[in-house]
Order: sequence, then C-alpha cells, then structure tokens
Amino acid sequence: MNKVILIGRLTADPELRQSQSGISSCRFTVAVDRKFADKNSGERQADFITCIAWRQTAEFVSHYFSKGKMIGIEGALRNNNYQDRNHPDVTHYAMDVLVDNVEFVGGKSESGNNSPTSTQQQAPQSQPQNNESMSYGSLSDFEEILSDGDVPF
Repeated sequence: MNKVILIGRLTADPELRQSQSGISSCRFTVAVDRKFADKNSGERQADFITCIAWRQTAEFVSHYFSKGKMIGIEGALRNNNYQDRNHPDVTHYAMDVLVDNVEFVGGKSESGNNSPTSTQQQAPQSQPQNNESMSYGSLSDFEEILSDGDVPF
C-alpha cells in the first residue's frame, strides 16, 4: 500500500501550469513539522516535501491556498529519479507526493470564509451561511432539574 497523509504549511504560493494538451498541474512544497524538537537547540525541525497535483485538484490548490496556509494532503509517493544532463553517470534520486485530495486545516482565518472544505466538496451549500436567520427557541421551553433524583438512569 502506498498512501501518504500530510498536514503542514505551504512554503510559497502554488503556481498553476498547463501542459501542452491543456491539463492543469500544480507543484508546491509543504513544510511538515517533525514530532520532536532538536535536543541541542530546542527548535522544532521540519521536512520540506514536494507535492504535485493534477487537473481539478491543481486548480483548487492554486485558487484557495497561498504561502503560509495550512493544508491537509492525501496522496501517494512517487519516484522522481533522473540522470544528470551534465554528468550521464550521475543519477539524482527524489520522492514527490502525487496528490489525490487536499483539505483546509485550521480555523476560518486559515482557510477563508467562502472556501469549499475539500476538493471532494465543491458544490454550493444550500444551508444559510449566517446564524442570524436561524431560530433557537426560548429558554422557557426547558425545565430546570435541581437534583439527580429525578433522572431515570
């Protein structure tokens, strides 16, 4: 099984590109904090992981995410090994995450107010967005219980 789940911050604004056949792609780097801090400095280390999104997911990332925003990523690891053009006997080894799904992570200030919650949920919502139009009733509808003796369990 090849499955990767990451939560981190974008290190730069993602850039949307189009292939010659018109397919959208987006390459971006996510800084993911390590679990423990460095023993000597006390600072938390991070891994910088290159991610690649295609088609609608690429468009979603480039539209709704920017540098410093938290992002949740689900995908798979892919080898990106290649021969050096200047030195044919040298092979460069790299791993990228091929992104299947992205989600906002954090509060509303992190993701914006009108953003979809993930690439799988981009349909407009039919629920009212503000709580002013909703009625919660009155507190007089509830009876105050003074002791646990009246509770049937």
